[in-house]
Amino acid sequence: MRASLRQKAMAVCDAKIAQKGQGVGLSFYAFFANKNDDPDLLMEAATWWIETHRLDHFEKATKIRAMLEALA
Repeated sequence: MRASLRQKAMAVCDAKIAQKGQGVGLSFYAFFANKNDDPDLLMEAATWWIETHRLDHFEKATKIRAMLEALA
């Protein structure tokens, strides 16, 4: 996963956790606007989420944040 996507995803996780608490779930779609303006980046996130890690559609933001942090 490219660094810019990882940083954006971590920021989204942080914002969701701050807004809704430690138990909040999210999908990789949360990392994008409601437009498909960068299909390559969307597929990169989908591949990381679905193919690489075989995650469920919704996962705890804290889990995703920890996984992303481990990539650093």
